Amino acid sequence: MEGFKKFLLQGNLVQLAVAVVIGTVFANLVTSFTEGFITPLIGIFGGIPTFGELYFEINGSRFMYGMFIDALVSFLITATVLYFVVVMPMSKLMERFVKVEEATTRECPHCFSEINKKAVRCPCCTGEVVPETAPEASA
Repeated sequence: MEGFKKFLLQGNLVQLAVAVVIGTVFANLVTSFTEGFITPLIGIFGGIPTFGELYFEINGSRFMYGMFIDALVSFLITATVLYFVVVMPMSKLMERFVKVEEATTRECPHCFSEINKKAVRCPCCTGEVVPETAPEASA
């Protein structure tokens, strides 16, 4: 029982639960945005297509492929809107604020092993190398 309690109280499980709840709420937000703004915009350009009633029958069984087409169109519209309204701007914002870390190692010109940029001698082949210095920031 102690192991089960430890499993339930792990940080990863709690974070996953929070992510699922936030994802569900965000999905509702995106759905309402799509239905309230995007779908009417599509309607301006020639009506809102609905395929929900399309089906075919085999031996009395109905295959409602129109519902799948409606869900697919909704998914594609939602994914496109999310990409251009959320993902792209957030990526640009993250690029602007996240500091790019410089590499601290380089390749030895003699034996091609990995050495520190500040090294004056390779620890593998003991060959002499010219240390690389970081460009100094101008004040």
